[in-house]
Order: sequence, then C-alpha cells, then structure tokens
Amino acid sequence: MRDRPVQPSNAALAARLRELADLLTQQGADGFRVAAWRRGAEIVDGLDRPVAEILAQQGRDGLVILPGIGYGIAAALAEMVTTGHWAQLDRLRGTGEPGRLFRTIPGIGPELARRLCEGLPIESLEALEIAASDGSLDRVAGIGPRRAQMIRAVLAERLGRPRLRQRRDGQEHPSVGLLLDVDREYRQKAAAGALRTIAPRRFNPAGRAWLPILHTGRGPWQFTALFSNTALAHELQRTGDWVVIYYHCDGLPEGQCTVVTETRGALAGRRVVRGREAEGDTLAQSA
Repeated sequence: MRDRPVQPSNAALAARLRELADLLTQQGADGFRVAAWRRGAEIVDGLDRPVAEILAQQGRDGLVILPGIGYGIAAALAEMVTTGHWAQLDRLRGTGEPGRLFRTIPGIGPELARRLCEGLPIESLEALEIAASDGSLDRVAGIGPRRAQMIRAVLAERLGRPRLRQRRDGQEHPSVGLLLDVDREYRQKAAAGALRTIAPRRFNPAGRAWLPILHTGRGPWQFTALFSNTALAHELQRTGDWVVIYYHCDGLPEGQCTVVTETRGALAGRRVVRGREAEGDTLAQSA
C-alpha cells in the first residue's frame, strides 16, 4: 500500500496559498481573485486547530464554513493534506505532472494514470471526481465497475467527503459561447505577445518560458487558459492550437475543457469545445 504523505502544517499550507497569490499577481490575474487567496492564507495561519484535524473530523464542509474559506480554497487544502500535491499551484509553476497525482490513488498505476490523462483528459483530483460522477471515468480502458467504485470512495475520503453542489441557477458549467470567448481572448493575446509565459517542466528540456498563460473572468466564472502541453499535443504538433481552459465558480469544483480547431465534418475549420460540439453556439468562430 502507498504511504500517505506527511500532513503539512497550517503554516506550510498558508505559504502555498500565498505562493499561488504571488504567481497570480505575476501572471496578471484580477486583484480580487488574488486578495481572496491571500485572505485564505491569513485565515489558515490563524486557526487554532490543524487543517488536517478539521478535515478528518468534519470533512471539507468544516473548512467551507470558516470565514474567508470558500469551496475553492477548501478543495485546495483538502488536496494538499491528503496527497501532498496541489495541481493548481503546480500548473501555475509550470511543474504539473497529473499522472504523478493520480498514482497516489490505490489501484492506479503508471499506465492507467497515462490513460486517464490522455483519455478524458483531466489533471486534478477535482476533475477526476467529476469524471467519476458523470460516467466519463467508466469509458476509460482498464476502469471496471469495481475499480471505479474504489476510486470514488478514495476521492470521497481524500477530498473531505464532498457533496457536489449545484448552482442556484442550475448552470454547472460555463456556456460554450463563454468558453469560446475565453479561447478567442487567449489566442489573440498570445499571438500579440501580451501574456506572461511560464516554463513548463514537461517536454521542455531547455527550460524555455514558452507557454502563455491567461487569467480572466466572466461574471461569476474565473478562467485560466493555456495551450495544451500534453504528449499527444506535441506528437500531433497541436500545441499552438489546442487550448485547455480551467474554470471555477464558487460552490463548484474546478472544471476543465479543451478548445480545438475541428478538422472534420460540418464544423471543419471552426473552434469547438471538445465533447460539447453538439451544443453549438452563435459565437462559434473560424480558427
């Protein structure tokens, strides 16, 4: 059985929250978003109980009820305490390696972790939680009913026995039009050299800062967009076309999608949100 990670202290957790806020500032994120992470760090630093103890006794909801700790910060703390990693921070650092995170789950070895990343694709425990709930996980080769149930049970424990919430307006994902608008903003600013770039560790032996990153908002939604830095994107030479968009709205887990230029059928040459092509949208645009 894999060893559980050493549980970080509240001071160490707060330091990571502050590091995320610093990176968001450097990468041009909205000041309100940065302030929320800094406020969360102050709350964690001032707690008279370890975050790990709160999670063990009350689950993630025990953190959400604290002033200044919303669903997003609570999910981040749960991931750090139970896995020793934080996918969102690794992403902004350029050190993300989702396969490593998934291998911390019993029953997921290197090959299955690779299939999860390439087949869904997902990069965080939050995204894996969503895939396990909506049936996407069951379509990955090597995931039978028993293994899927085991993964769901482990995620429920590690993420603090979460109860997936639904927004009051019933909208659990940004609209296709909204995602395409973020994709348009990202590609235009990347082409103009108007975005900060990071140096991803994967597939970048020279350590070059080539990957533009965008943080932006639309109403209640917060978005982070980057070109895909997966093995498949490099193999097919689509690193300048495939755009991965991460999105979050308070009260919901972080989600992600990939926007690509369609190469076949009636939508050939158009930008589409992979997996949501059938929804269509009047804002769909040519590549």
